[in-house]
Amino acid sequence: MQRLALTAAACLAILSAPVSAGTVKQLVHQPPEGAIFTMLMTDGTVMANGYSQTNWWKLTPDNKGSYINGTWKQVASFQPGFAPDASAESVLADGKLIVAGGEYNFGNFAFTNITQLYDPVKDKWTDVTPSSKLLPFIGDSPSNVLPDGRFLVAEKFKTKLFAFDDKTLTWTALKSKNKHDFNAEEGWALLPDGSFLIVDVKAHPQSERYIPGTGSWVDAGSTVVDLRGPQNCCGRCIPYGPKNKCYDPPGETGASILRPDGTVFATGAAPDGDNRGHTSIYDPKSNTWTPGPDFPVGDDAFDTASTILPSGNVLVVGSSGSLYEFDGKNLTKQSGGGGSLTVLPTGEVLINGSAVYQATGTYNQAWAPTVSSSPSTVTRGQTYPISGTQFNGMSQGASFGDEFDSHTNYPLVRITNNSTGHVFYARTHDHSTMGVQTGSQTVSTNFDVPSGAETGASKLEVVANGIPSKPVNVTVH
Repeated sequence: MQRLALTAAACLAILSAPVSAGTVKQLVHQPPEGAIFTMLMTDGTVMANGYSQTNWWKLTPDNKGSYINGTWKQVASFQPGFAPDASAESVLADGKLIVAGGEYNFGNFAFTNITQLYDPVKDKWTDVTPSSKLLPFIGDSPSNVLPDGRFLVAEKFKTKLFAFDDKTLTWTALKSKNKHDFNAEEGWALLPDGSFLIVDVKAHPQSERYIPGTGSWVDAGSTVVDLRGPQNCCGRCIPYGPKNKCYDPPGETGASILRPDGTVFATGAAPDGDNRGHTSIYDPKSNTWTPGPDFPVGDDAFDTASTILPSGNVLVVGSSGSLYEFDGKNLTKQSGGGGSLTVLPTGEVLINGSAVYQATGTYNQAWAPTVSSSPSTVTRGQTYPISGTQFNGMSQGASFGDEFDSHTNYPLVRITNNSTGHVFYARTHDHSTMGVQTGSQTVSTNFDVPSGAETGASKLEVVANGIPSKPVNVTVH
């Protein structure tokens, strides 16, 4: 895939802009059960897993597109037997949501492999659990959606990788050669070439990249500063499986986020004997790391969330709950606190399903999606193709590290009626790629015009990670 080319001067001017204070605003209507984590769906709604762990709630923005004034509605709960915490999850190319595994199930250590798939059209969860002979333990393993649309998840206690194909509902073992260590507690950051980067935990301070085409891991060098926190956070051996094998947790890191300039910003937990966490920046062109700014004394990113902002800055949650914004040089503390993060199509970041972070600054227009082919007239309830460039954005969006990844690297279609200003999101599905920073490559998706969309002259935009395309004219019948 082609990487979007920006001049060094443009990157420096935008990616190193000083951080001004962001604003945190509470939602008018709070999630009825709270939110363990949230996922942005391709129809512009947000799914929240409540603290019951079995129930799900859906946040719909108001008719002006405001999530602050949005409303909640309960949707289908998990199928019986599944109440995970610390799971792997992704929104897939067909618009469905998959939730795989869980370090806990019904509050107990389980490292379960139970997997369920949510169809937002049918409002139904379906069990798609892999065979225990193929993939017995998922737990809080890392996961990703490859550019070709397959959902990739790791087996926690080994180096093995497995792909789920939502077209055939089948699981397949993938090659995983020459990995430094086992998969536990690691997180993956998708790169523009379709590979993904990890910061090793057990083999710290090393890093490596997985090449899907060859099934091989290649060395990505030392992170220079140690990003791994103390080993065995729980102070004991954790038994698992029918034979009560012993799992000795290797430690934790923070999340790694791809930025528009192609570098990856990785956050870390405070290493043994240290009183603050470190950060490091990976440059895939040179395959080298450069230490970034440290957290303040007493804070770090021990298994916490980060996300890209439309400006290209990175929003980070510290272990203390404090918010920080990284501008390419500085890590600046912000007001408010956070836990889970999800990028909204408005450019705001949803925090814990209960508030939004409104950052200052804006995006470079070169990062925005462009629409090259779209219908000039559409009919409510019908499906249409649309194509252009940069539909999946410059990054995967929010990442928690090894679990709770609320990636948003897929296109949303927003229709705004010219007369009323009312906003309607059309559900997108069957994206041609889930790759990021696809540059001038033509990509496409399909969108379903909502049956409740207002008729008449309107504007249509494609939005990726909070960055909209220039609007095109469309008439809704």
